[in-house]
Amino acid sequence: MEDDPGEWASLDSRTVPASGVVATVTAAVVGAAAVVAVATRAPEAAGVAALWTLAAAVVLVLGTVCWAWARWRGAAYRVTPERVELHTGTLVRRRRSLPLHRVRTVDVTAGPVLRAFGLVVLRIGTGQQRGRGEATLALRSVDRMDAERLRSLLLDRMRSAGGPPAGPADGRIAELDPRWLRYGVLTAATPLLGVAVTLLLVVGLDPVPVWLPLVLVLPVGAAAALVLYAETWSGFRLDREPGDTLRVRRGVVTTRSISLEERRLAGVELVEPLGARLAGAARVDAVATGLLVGGTESTEHRTLLPTSPRRLAERVVAVILGESRAPTAAALAPHPAAARQRRLRRAAVAVAVPVIALALTGIPALMITAAVLLVVGGPLAAALAVDLARGLGHAVSGDYLVVRAGSLRRSTVALRRTGVVGWTVRQTVLQRRRGLVTVVATTAAGRGAFHAHDVDARAGVRLAAAATPRLVVPFVAGDQARVAAARGEQDQARAEERRDPGEPVERDEVEQHQLADGRRHQHQARHP
Repeated sequence: MEDDPGEWASLDSRTVPASGVVATVTAAVVGAAAVVAVATRAPEAAGVAALWTLAAAVVLVLGTVCWAWARWRGAAYRVTPERVELHTGTLVRRRRSLPLHRVRTVDVTAGPVLRAFGLVVLRIGTGQQRGRGEATLALRSVDRMDAERLRSLLLDRMRSAGGPPAGPADGRIAELDPRWLRYGVLTAATPLLGVAVTLLLVVGLDPVPVWLPLVLVLPVGAAAALVLYAETWSGFRLDREPGDTLRVRRGVVTTRSISLEERRLAGVELVEPLGARLAGAARVDAVATGLLVGGTESTEHRTLLPTSPRRLAERVVAVILGESRAPTAAALAPHPAAARQRRLRRAAVAVAVPVIALALTGIPALMITAAVLLVVGGPLAAALAVDLARGLGHAVSGDYLVVRAGSLRRSTVALRRTGVVGWTVRQTVLQRRRGLVTVVATTAAGRGAFHAHDVDARAGVRLAAAATPRLVVPFVAGDQARVAAARGEQDQARAEERRDPGEPVERDEVEQHQLADGRRHQHQARHP
């Protein structure tokens, strides 16, 4: 990279030999597999197959090297005070430009081959949903040191183009503890990995003992999940850097460095898969704007802390949000018994339908299957339904709206109340009979909407009004309630300067009482 970042700079020329190495390794692996397959079926044709495979490999490698050279020669980039620009192409020139105030992510990744050459791929994204990758500029590839300087330059200019001023670095927030590796096997992917790897191991055996795959599935799946977790999260570090930027670094084979401006952070999500929850562990994801990749939120970009002990996860949440206590640890209001009854009925239907269908066939084997499904699946479905109901909860904790749901994947979201831009209240026919509603908080961050499922209708309105009085109270209360809500907001602003960790709950209670008084006045006005 040139000394003056406003001047045009070219990509690193080492990207050409690096592409040649990748093509050579790929051709060698695929070619060897093809020759072995031919030799197994027709040994007399192995020599001819090897010659043709070698010729194809040479063509592939030479073509890849020529293509990489042309791409390198035709690429140039620069960073100006207002924009980052990238020109690519030789026969067809393509010029792309992103305004710095729209840049949301600056990520650095490097596979094993690029790392061997001292290169990385720098991706600059806006997090918007645009076609054919138009929302991301990828510099493939640049020197590692140049990438770090360019990343710092981009973050500085992003802040000068509309972000907060740079501040002192807060340092390390969390780093990997080797003991966390045990959580890697407590996922739903473990048995799936076990089945896939076991099939690959026994495919060449003839005959295959019936008991062998059953014995191998869980140990092999656990080993594969452990290796996957180690490769993904080894070297993990979460730091707060100057200018209020969170930076996540991780990976062994493929290293990743992901930056997130804290001004884009609208909250956090505490994720507890069933296995991790039983072991007292959780993962921390960011709820932020600008994390869309291809129109969907990228898991790779939003994870701030891998699966780790829940107490540590809550401490990390508190540090990230700048709170003395994590909002995700707040006591949540349970949902009514009707919510549990709905889930129990769904579980009963989910088990009864296949059981009845199998029993009506009259085939003995299928009837036995129906009986086993009823005896085993019935209690499991009921337990899952009860756990789903117990997982429901909501609260307004200080400056955050907190909602929780899920069983196999329990999610507790703490969303800044200022980030809520609207509300949707949904009520199906069955919910109406039970007096339940689903309250949806709309936001520009994360998935765009967070649900409080099967809340009592009045409690749902109180929740929305307590979280965002200015949005909700004018639509559900009379004039006296509006005055009370405005007065409560003034008191809340005065108390903000001298509040301690215990006060947010008190303010929430005041807001709920104000809303209740407003609804009572409205009812009296409508029904004198």
